[in-house]
Amino acid sequence: MFTFELIEKHGDHEEVIFCHNREVGLKAIIAIHNTSLGPALGGTRMWTYATEQDALIDVLRLSKGMTYKASAAGLNLGGGKAVIMGNPKKDKSEALFRAFGAYVNSLKGKYITAEDVGTTVHDMEYVFMETPYVTGIPVALGGSGDPSPYTAHGTLMGIKAAVKTKLGTDSLQGVRVAVQGLGNVGSHLVEYLVKEGAIVTVADIDTEKTKAMASRYGAKVIGPEEIVTSDCDVLAPCALGAIINDETLPKLKCKVVAGGANNQLAEYRHGDNLMEMGILYAPDYVINAGGLMNVFVELEGYSSDRAFEKTNQVYDNLMNVFQISKRDNIATHRAADRLAEERIRKIGGLRQHHHGRTARPFSTLKEMTNRQK
Repeated sequence: MFTFELIEKHGDHEEVIFCHNREVGLKAIIAIHNTSLGPALGGTRMWTYATEQDALIDVLRLSKGMTYKASAAGLNLGGGKAVIMGNPKKDKSEALFRAFGAYVNSLKGKYITAEDVGTTVHDMEYVFMETPYVTGIPVALGGSGDPSPYTAHGTLMGIKAAVKTKLGTDSLQGVRVAVQGLGNVGSHLVEYLVKEGAIVTVADIDTEKTKAMASRYGAKVIGPEEIVTSDCDVLAPCALGAIINDETLPKLKCKVVAGGANNQLAEYRHGDNLMEMGILYAPDYVINAGGLMNVFVELEGYSSDRAFEKTNQVYDNLMNVFQISKRDNIATHRAADRLAEERIRKIGGLRQHHHGRTARPFSTLKEMTNRQK
């Protein structure tokens, strides 16, 4: 498929920017999906993509997901994302991230970046040297640092909402949760779940991480290939996407799918399949919005307490999704889209009516600019 065909296939994007700097080895793509509600915010992923087409598909999907995530979370933000093609273990340099930062800066606040898979708070420091339009920077520079505790806390609140809806209990005491993937979000989630009295099983390709969770929290460890089909109340995918697919669906033994990973459904129809099987799905971009809420608070002037307080909203947001699902007799992933699209249409339309198409809440961005002076 040609580039423009791919862009058309994966959503009505406002802008797709290809960034290339041969001297520093930068090959990156920034995708801005929708800025009806505000500036597009989304992290920069660094990954070894098999092809440039794979990188483009990833950034198009992820940026559209950010539009829906911000809208469903009730934030005045649009959706964007960036990918850098390269090996995050070998190809990083100050020059590469500063060159990327210059591209971000050229968009004058239409896109705000942050860390993502394959990038770190330290990498964002280099980006920050070239542009104020970056969040998740170190606390010492006036930022919020690592967003993963907030993503994990929001995910915990989402699991509580799903358990309340499916199992009819307000407590996670004795609820069996299988956590797949022990990256930053998965590890924090295990800690929160254990504190709530849940019975936690974990799996990760990194055996050091599973050993740490077992010794620290008494979590049961099983193989990465077994976790998805293990007998549990809640399956919490916290690794890479497409975990709910034609192969895994018939083998699921959970009552709820609720985790921090992006793009958990391999295909859109798999959300309908979960509903048919009687499994309650907490749509990924609603349940994992805690990290986005955290960096949104950073735009306003950061407070850790306020950020944690904001992640409690994930519970109500998911309850709204489950309510729409029940009311309209549609699968939860369709209900989440309905919630997000409705807000974009109403609020975005209202803002266009008052200010014109290009109006965005740049008051926060002025603060960001001041932060760098």
